[in-house]
Formats: sequence, structure tokens, C-alpha cells
Amino acid sequence: MKQALTALGALSQETRLTLYRHLVIAGPAGEVAGALAARFDLAPATLSFHLKALAEAGLIHGARAGRQIRYAADYPAMDGLIGYLTEHCCAGAAGACTPSPLPSPARRRRSRESPR
Repeated sequence: MKQALTALGALSQETRLTLYRHLVIAGPAGEVAGALAARFDLAPATLSFHLKALAEAGLIHGARAGRQIRYAADYPAMDGLIGYLTEHCCAGAAGACTPSPLPSPARRRRSRESPR
């Protein structure tokens, strides 16, 4: 439970959640810190602060790539968090807990713009 709380706490901040989702999409190769700073228009100190929080939560790891650090999502940690959150899903009837697909980005935008 402590690990789950730490991970969820790290993800409960908008910039960190955005960085984490990007690194999950980037795959095992990850991305170097300089590219992350440029992509998200973050000052190096701000980026370092957020990456450190994600690393301390065990959600990402960094490795030297020449003069830069390449960050990547820790997929086993992500799987562990998801497993913990869904461990007793639907009182053991896991088939009943199949998540419904997310709406497309265009559909989400429309639903925010014009409430039904």
C-alpha cells in the first residue's frame, strides 16, 4: 500500500502526470532530459524536480546517455500499481471489470465544449 500511495502521490500533479504518460508512450528507449524540457517548455530545474519525484516513486528510471540522462517509464512498476489497484476487482469476477475504451480525443473535446 505504501508504494501505491507514493506512486499515486507523484502522479497527482499535472506536470508529472503529463511527463509520465509521455514516457509510457515513448517506450523502453525513453527520452533524454533535454528533449523533454524542450517538448514541455520546462526550465531544467523544474524538469529535474518533477523527474526526481517520479524516480523516487519508482515510476521512472534514468540512465546516462553521453552527457545527458535518458529517462524511461518503469513498466514493471506501472504493472504493479495497476495490479494493486485492480487486485480484488469486482469481488474476484475480473471479467466484469473490463474497462470500457476511452472516447477519442475529438469526442472528449466535443463533450467538454457542449454539455449534453
